[in-house]
Amino acid sequence: MATEYAFITRWQLKAPVDQVWLAIYESLEWPLWWKGVVAVTELQKGDATGVGSVRNYTWRSVLPYRLSFNMRLTEIHDHRFMKGKAFGELEGVGEWAFEEKEGITFVQYNWTVITNKSWMNWFSFLLKPAFNYNHDVVMRWGAEGLARKLNAELISY
Repeated sequence: MATEYAFITRWQLKAPVDQVWLAIYESLEWPLWWKGVVAVTELQKGDATGVGSVRNYTWRSVLPYRLSFNMRLTEIHDHRFMKGKAFGELEGVGEWAFEEKEGITFVQYNWTVITNKSWMNWFSFLLKPAFNYNHDVVMRWGAEGLARKLNAELISY
Protein backbone atom coordinates (compact mmCIF):
# COMPACT_ATOMS: atom_id res chain seq x y z
CA MET A 1 0.00 0.00 0.00
CA ALA A 2 1.34 3.41 -1.00
CA THR A 3 2.06 5.97 1.70
CA GLU A 4 0.95 9.57 1.25
CA TYR A 5 3.25 12.45 2.12
CA ALA A 6 2.16 16.07 2.37
CA PHE A 7 4.82 18.76 2.64
CA ILE A 8 4.58 22.53 2.88
CA THR A 9 7.75 24.51 2.27
CA ARG A 10 8.02 28.27 2.73
CA TRP A 11 10.86 30.49 1.57
CA GLN A 12 11.38 34.24 1.93
CA LEU A 13 13.93 35.98 -0.25
CA LYS A 14 14.84 39.62 -0.57
CA ALA A 15 14.43 39.58 -4.35
CA PRO A 16 11.85 40.65 -6.93
CA VAL A 17 9.09 38.11 -7.51
CA ASP A 18 9.73 38.06 -11.27
CA GLN A 19 13.31 36.82 -10.71
CA VAL A 20 12.28 34.20 -8.15
CA TRP A 21 9.39 32.99 -10.28
CA LEU A 22 11.51 32.74 -13.44
CA ALA A 23 14.21 30.69 -11.67
CA ILE A 24 11.59 28.19 -10.48
CA TYR A 25 9.78 28.17 -13.82
CA GLU A 26 13.02 27.40 -15.70
CA SER A 27 13.45 24.02 -14.05
CA LEU A 28 15.83 22.75 -16.75
CA GLU A 29 18.39 25.04 -15.04
CA TRP A 30 17.84 23.66 -11.52
CA PRO A 31 20.84 21.26 -11.59
CA LEU A 32 23.08 24.33 -11.99
CA TRP A 33 22.05 25.87 -8.67
CA TRP A 34 19.93 23.40 -6.64
CA LYS A 35 22.02 20.84 -4.80
CA GLY A 36 20.18 17.54 -4.94
CA VAL A 37 18.78 17.99 -8.43
CA VAL A 38 20.76 15.51 -10.52
CA ALA A 39 19.00 16.10 -13.85
CA VAL A 40 15.94 17.67 -15.45
CA THR A 41 15.04 16.55 -18.96
CA GLU A 42 12.22 17.81 -21.13
CA LEU A 43 10.17 14.90 -22.47
CA GLN A 44 7.31 16.82 -24.08
CA LYS A 45 6.81 20.47 -24.97
CA GLY A 46 3.68 22.24 -23.84
CA ASP A 47 1.89 25.31 -25.14
CA ALA A 48 3.47 28.78 -25.30
CA THR A 49 3.25 29.12 -21.48
CA GLY A 50 4.56 25.60 -20.85
CA VAL A 51 1.23 24.09 -19.82
CA GLY A 52 1.16 20.47 -20.91
CA SER A 53 4.93 20.12 -20.89
CA VAL A 54 6.41 17.04 -19.23
CA ARG A 55 9.83 16.96 -17.59
CA ASN A 56 11.68 14.16 -15.89
CA TYR A 57 13.33 15.04 -12.56
CA THR A 58 16.04 13.00 -10.86
CA TRP A 59 16.87 13.88 -7.26
CA ARG A 60 19.48 12.73 -4.74
CA SER A 61 19.46 13.53 -1.09
CA VAL A 62 21.18 13.03 2.23
CA LEU A 63 19.72 9.52 2.38
CA PRO A 64 21.36 6.93 0.10
CA TYR A 65 18.75 6.77 -2.66
CA ARG A 66 17.60 8.62 -5.75
CA LEU A 67 14.10 9.38 -6.97
CA SER A 68 13.05 9.94 -10.54
CA PHE A 69 9.61 11.05 -11.64
CA ASN A 70 7.87 12.98 -14.39
CA MET A 71 5.97 16.19 -13.88
CA ARG A 72 3.32 17.61 -16.20
CA LEU A 73 2.73 21.36 -15.86
CA THR A 74 -1.05 21.72 -15.57
CA GLU A 75 -1.60 25.33 -14.55
CA ILE A 76 0.32 28.58 -14.62
CA HIS A 77 -0.35 32.20 -13.64
CA ASP A 78 2.71 34.34 -14.36
CA HIS A 79 4.63 35.41 -11.26
CA ARG A 80 1.92 34.02 -8.95
CA PHE A 81 1.29 30.28 -9.28
CA MET A 82 2.37 27.02 -10.94
CA LYS A 83 0.89 23.57 -10.55
CA GLY A 84 2.00 20.21 -11.84
CA LYS A 85 1.06 16.56 -11.67
CA ALA A 86 3.77 14.03 -10.81
CA PHE A 87 3.87 10.45 -12.06
CA GLY A 88 6.47 7.69 -11.98
CA GLU A 89 8.26 6.76 -8.75
CA LEU A 90 6.12 9.44 -7.09
CA GLU A 91 2.53 10.37 -7.92
CA GLY A 92 0.77 13.49 -6.80
CA VAL A 93 0.57 17.25 -7.10
CA GLY A 94 3.05 20.08 -6.61
CA GLU A 95 2.01 23.72 -6.32
CA TRP A 96 4.25 26.80 -6.23
CA ALA A 97 2.75 30.09 -5.01
CA PHE A 98 4.57 33.45 -5.12
CA GLU A 99 3.84 36.82 -3.58
CA GLU A 100 5.99 39.94 -3.18
CA LYS A 101 5.57 42.42 -0.32
CA GLU A 102 7.93 45.33 0.27
CA GLY A 103 10.77 43.79 -1.73
CA ILE A 104 10.49 40.35 -0.15
CA THR A 105 9.21 37.41 -2.19
CA PHE A 106 7.26 34.80 -0.27
CA VAL A 107 7.30 31.35 -1.86
CA GLN A 108 5.20 28.41 -0.76
CA TYR A 109 5.52 24.92 -2.21
CA ASN A 110 2.82 22.36 -1.47
CA TRP A 111 3.83 18.81 -2.38
CA THR A 112 1.37 15.95 -1.85
CA VAL A 113 2.56 12.61 -3.19
CA ILE A 114 2.48 8.87 -2.79
CA THR A 115 5.47 6.64 -3.37
CA ASN A 116 5.56 3.86 -5.92
CA LYS A 117 8.82 2.33 -4.74
CA SER A 118 7.98 -0.90 -2.93
CA TRP A 119 10.76 -0.64 -0.33
CA MET A 120 9.61 2.87 0.61
CA ASN A 121 6.07 1.68 1.17
CA TRP A 122 7.05 -1.49 3.07
CA PHE A 123 9.19 0.45 5.54
CA SER A 124 7.27 3.73 5.63
CA PHE A 125 6.15 3.14 9.22
CA LEU A 126 9.83 3.28 10.23
CA LEU A 127 11.23 5.65 7.63
CA LYS A 128 8.56 8.36 7.33
CA PRO A 129 10.38 10.69 9.78
CA ALA A 130 13.61 10.23 7.80
CA PHE A 131 11.81 10.95 4.51
CA ASN A 132 10.30 14.10 6.06
CA TYR A 133 13.73 15.23 7.24
CA ASN A 134 15.20 14.42 3.84
CA HIS A 135 12.59 16.52 2.04
CA ASP A 136 13.27 19.46 4.35
CA VAL A 137 17.02 19.27 3.67
CA VAL A 138 16.58 19.14 -0.10
CA MET A 139 14.21 22.11 -0.01
CA ARG A 140 16.66 24.05 2.17
CA TRP A 141 19.33 23.34 -0.46
CA GLY A 142 16.94 24.81 -3.03
CA ALA A 143 16.37 27.98 -1.02
CA GLU A 144 20.10 28.45 -0.44
CA GLY A 145 20.94 27.78 -4.09
CA LEU A 146 18.25 30.16 -5.31
CA ALA A 147 19.52 32.91 -3.01
CA ARG A 148 23.06 32.41 -4.38
CA LYS A 149 21.81 32.36 -7.97
CA LEU A 150 19.90 35.62 -7.51
CA ASN A 151 22.52 37.19 -5.22
CA ALA A 152 19.67 37.70 -2.78
CA GLU A 153 19.31 37.50 0.97
CA LEU A 154 17.55 34.36 2.15
CA ILE A 155 15.41 35.56 5.02
CA SER A 156 13.87 32.20 5.95
CA TYR A 157 13.22 28.70 4.69
